[in-house]
Amino acid sequence: MAATFLDAEWRKLLMFNYAVDEDLLTAYLPSQTELDHWKGTCYVSLVGFMFLDTRLKGFRIPFHSHFEEVNLRIYVRYKENKEWKRGVVFIRELVPKPALTLVARRIYRENYQTLPMKHNWLLENDTLTVEYSWKKKNWNYIRATAKNILQKIATGTEEEFITEYYWGYTKINDRESAEYRVEHPRWDIYDVQDFQVSVDFGSTYGPPFNLLNLLTPRSVFLAEGSSIRVNDKRML
Repeated sequence: MAATFLDAEWRKLLMFNYAVDEDLLTAYLPSQTELDHWKGTCYVSLVGFMFLDTRLKGFRIPFHSHFEEVNLRIYVRYKENKEWKRGVVFIRELVPKPALTLVARRIYRENYQTLPMKHNWLLENDTLTVEYSWKKKNWNYIRATAKNILQKIATGTEEEFITEYYWGYTKINDRESAEYRVEHPRWDIYDVQDFQVSVDFGSTYGPPFNLLNLLTPRSVFLAEGSSIRVNDKRML
């Protein structure tokens, strides 16, 4: 059984989901994985959330317990012992502290980048507004307003497809991949009423993703999140 690498809470996960041609994503696939689809649709998601009470190997690192992350991710699956494991692959992960980027790049070979970041959670009466922003040349942001009532995620829905992933995969080279398990309970979600997105995708995530500037998200979800545990990686 893999040892725990990181414990934390992931809270107020704001997910902007775009339907794209799978040809855009095949270059990012780790070895031995393939793209996962929901009802024939290939998704890429822009996800912002807060890390809270973060501990590395059981230890809290001063000034690195609470911070924002915004990542662009795709959905994959990997077959082992005749069973499919559903996982995510991160195109790039943005965080506000250089030490986080250093650790993630060296240990997990993840494509982290350090940028100025901020967030805002605003609760007014029965309405919750969540925003995450980062500065790359100019300030970018994603924002959503939802009813402040949590709902269960129904089985077989798009919400379940986007949120119910428990594995991470990293492309090491053309022949090797890394795998790690992310443990968390099933999340509840808020009913999103309105959203805004102001992102230069090409500048933030690379020229291949410029096309997302022209697309409207297929869906936008706001999940409450939970405590999570990231296990040590293994090589495939």
